[in-house]
Parts: sequence; structure tokens; C-alpha cells
Amino acid sequence: MIRHADYLIIGSSHAALAALHTLRMHDSEGAVTMVTRDASLPYSPTVLPYVVSGRSQPERVFLRDDAYFRAQKVDYLSGIEVERVAADRNVVRLANGDEIGYKALLVATGAQPVVPPIPGLGGVRYHVLRTLDDAVALRAAAAGARRAVVLGAGLIGMHAAENLAHAGADVAIVERLPHVLPGYFDADAAAMIGRAFAAGGVRLFTGREALSIAPGESGEPGCSVVLDGGETLPCDLLVVGVGVAPVTGLLQGSGVAVDRGVLVDDSMRSSVANIFAAGDVAQARGFYDGVKTLNGILPDAVEQGRIAGMAMAGDPGIKPYPGGVPLNTYTFFGQHAVSVGTHGEGIPGAETFTTVDASAARYLKIVLRDDRLLGIFGINAAFDPGVMWELILRRVDLAPVRERFLDAPQDAARVLMSRTWR
Repeated sequence: MIRHADYLIIGSSHAALAALHTLRMHDSEGAVTMVTRDASLPYSPTVLPYVVSGRSQPERVFLRDDAYFRAQKVDYLSGIEVERVAADRNVVRLANGDEIGYKALLVATGAQPVVPPIPGLGGVRYHVLRTLDDAVALRAAAAGARRAVVLGAGLIGMHAAENLAHAGADVAIVERLPHVLPGYFDADAAAMIGRAFAAGGVRLFTGREALSIAPGESGEPGCSVVLDGGETLPCDLLVVGVGVAPVTGLLQGSGVAVDRGVLVDDSMRSSVANIFAAGDVAQARGFYDGVKTLNGILPDAVEQGRIAGMAMAGDPGIKPYPGGVPLNTYTFFGQHAVSVGTHGEGIPGAETFTTVDASAARYLKIVLRDDRLLGIFGINAAFDPGVMWELILRRVDLAPVRERFLDAPQDAARVLMSRTWR
């Protein structure tokens, strides 16, 4: 069977929904189909740690309901895998053999967990955290876990470790890089976060690698993780959170240029004129150096989706993508950490200002160049990450409030906002 759509969207999270919203503003009648491998209504990956912890119930996390898709005249197909894109025929082939034809296609397939090539990993049961089903399964497993090992100290691994510790498990984190959250914070900030985890009973093995994994002895559940220093960490729950990679396999042989992700221009258009990409799967221009990079954060997914939707519908009001700026917020053991922008490595003229108050568990790092904000990082520091993200993207001159900004960035930002933002 073959269906036809003017606009076909593969994926259903933030980028896909933003694209749907903007293209519908310009074209209210074109036929739209949204197809997703998730067997549910749309949800945000950012809510998954809260499903694991029990703070959010799985049935209450959806971003849209069936009534929304009916109102938007969208054919919403869930629980369906797209097998391949045949760009030469303007169709996609589904895993069940059906095809969907399109005039414009958006690939918003997101990312999937990376499974490291550790000997023995394939022979034991382990958990990842990327889908709602993953979160429900991990929540159930955590309830009975006594000893847990988490591979990877990124956001996924750290969230999982904290939830397991709160559930009463003896938790160990193994991270091959020198400190936790290496993609977001420097060593000083990471040490502060690490101390909070140690105080919460979590053991940290940083700068270490898992050499092999063996099943439990005598048919016992769980497994043992052998580290490069010779230690063996037995566990009845293993979580793999070493990173994610864009889902691009469906584009093999399509002619769409793929590097780490789908290479796109500033309108989110791929190398094939009527195929676009947005969100975690898109490799778009970086804000600081123009080099195309992956920037898997929620605000960027929304912005890329918005632009892609306008481009697909031919909206003349489209503005080019400004470039990706990282932004992440993270709560841990009752504390709050924020990472926005770059630490300034390799950027000529970058100035760094760091304040550390260990007794108050407070950390603030600000990176400027020519009185423009490049990055800001904080632990228990009062500033709005969204405002700082806008200051970076707008290249706002901080010279009039420089000293005040270095001392109290949120107060100074409000002054600037009142003067310049309308």
C-alpha cells in the first residue's frame, strides 16, 4: 500500500512538532503525515529521568494528544519504523512494506544510545535510557536493585545513578574521561558535582575503563564489570549511558549527505533539495566557528524544527539558522547546574572569570570576548540559562554593565533586557 503526503515528518519530538506548527501557519491545508517508531503520543526525552524516579507518570508526559493532530489535519502514525528513504522516487519504505510518497520530507529521527564494544556486554542484560519504554523498564528494575553499575558519566548516566541511589542501591559510575559531565563542565565544577554524588553514596571511577563484562556466577542474575585497574564491580543492574548517535541508517543509499549526522544548510535543507533534517539527527553550523556540528539540546531542536517547517512550506518570512550554542540544565541531589555556550578553548581573545565558593557549593564561570558573552557555567548560581543563550546568540555588548555582569549576571541581564529587548 502507498500513501501520499505533501509534507512527511519522520519523528515526533520537539523538532518534529515545531516544524509541524510553523508549516501549518503557512499552509493550513497541505496533506501532512507524521510517522514515529515510538508506539505512543509525542513526549520529550528530557522527562525520562523523572519517569524513572517516579516524579512523572508515563501516561502524563505527552506533549500533544490525538485531538491536536485531528485539529491540525495530521495523519499521525505511531509504532511504525521507517526502513529506508528512496529519494529518487520521493517515497519512504516502512518496515511493514508499505510506502509513503512525499513532496517535502523532514528527518527528525533523533538519536539512539551508543553501545560500546566491551567484551561480554552483548551476553548480559543491560539498560539504556532514550525512550519512554526504556524509562519504564529502568524504573521497574531499579525497584529491586541492590548493586548497580552505570557506564558513562554524562547527563544520562548521572541521572540514572542518582535515581538508583535514591532507590537504595549501591551505585558505581565508571567514566573513561578524567571527570564527570566532561561535555559540559570543567574539572573544578565537575569535582563539586562529584562530591555531591559521593556524599549521596555513589562511588565514582573516573579516568577508568570497563575492560570486560561477565555474567553472574552459577546462573545468578546480574553481571560483573572488570575495570582496567583490576577491580571487579558486581551488580544486579547495569546501565549503559556512554552517549548517543544520530539515527541515519534509513538514509543509506538515498544520496543525502551524512557525516556524523545529516549535513544541513542554514534552512535545514540537506544535500537533496526536498529533504530536510532537524534536531539531534541534524549536523548544522556551529555558532562560534561555522563548523557543522551536532547540538542535541531542546531549544536548538525547536529552533531547527521551526526553520525547517518554514522552509518546507516556502514561508517567505524564514530567517537563517544562527548557529548552534550548547545549553544544558541539570539538577542533582537538590542542587542545580547550568552550562551555556563554550569554555573558550582555542578562541583568540577569550577571557575567563571563575568564582568558586566551596563552602556554599557555588561555582560561576563566565567567558567573554570583546565584552560579548561566549559562555556561562554555574552550580547553585542565580541566572536564567535562556536569557544567557539569547545574549550569546544576539552578540549583546556587555561593556556598559561588564563589572555588574561578572558579579551578578542575572541582574545585569535584566537591565540589558529592559533597554534593548522588545
